[in-house]
Amino acid sequence: QVQLVESGGGLVQPGGSLRLSCAASGSIFTIYAMGWYRQAPGKQRKLVAIATGGGRTNYADSVKGRFTISRDNAKNTVFLQIDSLKPEDTAVYYCNADLIEKLGLPRRNYWGQGTQVTVSS
Repeated sequence: QVQLVESGGGLVQPGGSLRLSCAASGSIFTIYAMGWYRQAPGKQRKLVAIATGGGRTNYADSVKGRFTISRDNAKNTVFLQIDSLKPEDTAVYYCNADLIEKLGLPRRNYWGQGTQVTVSS
């Protein structure tokens, strides 16, 4: 079994910063991509940022220039540096990993439990 555990959420004032972390543990052969999604109340879960194992990254237009995704492949960990936070960034942030548990098994997608980010003065 694979587990993704997020940390780093919280309450922050507009213009502030947060750093989210997500560590994958368990039976992992290789991780292809790790990313962050967010879901605001009453809205669908949407992609925020994604990073492949080869170092390519992609961001939602709404966060470009403010959010930075990075990975520590040796530790199966992905980070999301969030700067210049806005009230509309308030959401539950979920970590996602696309991986293979063992050689020969199909790729599977895993989710973390989510971490709340609230931007308010």
